[in-house]
Amino acid sequence: MIPTDLPAMDFRSRFDRLRAELDGAGCDALLVTRLVNIRYLTGFTGSAALLLVKPDRALFVSDGRYRDQSAEQIGAAGVDVDIEILNLGQKEVVVAGAEGVARLGLEADHVTWAQERKYASDWFPDTELVATEAVVDRLRLVKDAGEVARIEAACSTADAALAEVQHRLVEGPTEEEFGLELDTAIRRLGAEGNSFETIVASGPNAAKPHAEPGPRRIQEGDLVVLDFGAVVDGYCSDMTRTFAIGEISVTQQKMLDVVGASQAAGVEAVAAGVEAKAVDLASREIIDEAGWGDAFLHSTGHGVGLEIHENPRVAQTSEDTLRSDYIVTVEPGVYLPEHGGVRIEDTVVVTDEGCRVLTRAPKSNDPLAA
Repeated sequence: MIPTDLPAMDFRSRFDRLRAELDGAGCDALLVTRLVNIRYLTGFTGSAALLLVKPDRALFVSDGRYRDQSAEQIGAAGVDVDIEILNLGQKEVVVAGAEGVARLGLEADHVTWAQERKYASDWFPDTELVATEAVVDRLRLVKDAGEVARIEAACSTADAALAEVQHRLVEGPTEEEFGLELDTAIRRLGAEGNSFETIVASGPNAAKPHAEPGPRRIQEGDLVVLDFGAVVDGYCSDMTRTFAIGEISVTQQKMLDVVGASQAAGVEAVAAGVEAKAVDLASREIIDEAGWGDAFLHSTGHGVGLEIHENPRVAQTSEDTLRSDYIVTVEPGVYLPEHGGVRIEDTVVVTDEGCRVLTRAPKSNDPLAA
C-alpha cells in the first residue's frame, strides 16, 4: 500500500527559483497557462486555471467549480498566492494584476497561435509579450525529496502489482485480459491510476514498441512485453519487463540476453555530470555489436515526474547533462517481427555516485519466478 508518511514537497522554493529566472528569460512576470506547471507551483489539480507570477506577488484565477478545491490545495502547499474565483471577468482580473508589467512572459511551447494573438490584441495590447522557453519545465528537472518519494512509491506499487499477477501469463489470458488484471492490481494497491495505457504485447505484437493490448491470447513460445506504471499523488512511474512463455527459440533467448546486457550498461552509465547521450551510447553499443542496431527503434530513455515523458531526453541527439535528483528511465529494446520483441526498463534517480534504481521487480524472464 502507499505510504502515509510521504515527505512534504517544497512548493515555496519553487516560486523563489522561478522568480530568479524571470530576468534571464527576458520578462518581468510570467503568465503560467500550462496546467501541469500550475500544479507544480501551487498544488492545484483542477482542469482550468491561470497563474500570474510577479516578483513580489502571484495571482491564481479559476472558476466557481474550483472555489473550495483551490483554497484547500493552495493552502496545503503553503504558498503566498492571491486566489480569485470568477465565472465572469477573469480577463479583467488578470489584466489588472499585470498592470505595470512592462515585459510579460508567455509559455511559448504551450500557448497556441490563437491564444498569443488574443493576448497581444485584446488582453495586453500595451505590454511587450515575451516568448519564454521551458522556464518552469527546467525547474521540474531536479526533483525534491517529496517528489522522489512519490515516484518511488509509484514504482513500488507497480512492482507489487506485477508480482501479484505475473503468474497469470502462463494460463493463456488475452493481452486485454492480462492488462485489465494488472491495472486493477495497481488501483487496488492504492495508486490513483496508471501513468499511461498499459502495454501488453505478445508474440508478433511484441515487435511493436507501443502495441496496444488486443484479443490475442498469450501462448507457448511467446515473448511478452509489459510496459506500465502507477501514479501516486500525481507522480508517475515507468517500468518494462519481458517474459518468455515456455520454450523459446535460440534467437529469442539471444534477444533477452543482449537487451539485458544493454540495459544494465545503460544503468551503469548514469551519474551526475554524465551527458545523457553517453547513457544512450552505452546501451546502444551492445545492441549494435550484436548486429541489431537497426532493430533498436527508439531512444534509450526520458525523464519522469508529473508527466510520464519529461526532460531530459536520454537519446543520441540529446544535449542534456544529467544532474543529481534527475529521474530518468533506461529502456533499450530489440524488435524483430519474425521473433517478437524485448524491452527492459527501469526508472532511476541520478546521484553523484551513479544512480538508485526505483523499479525493483526482478528481471527474470520466467513469469513463475518469485
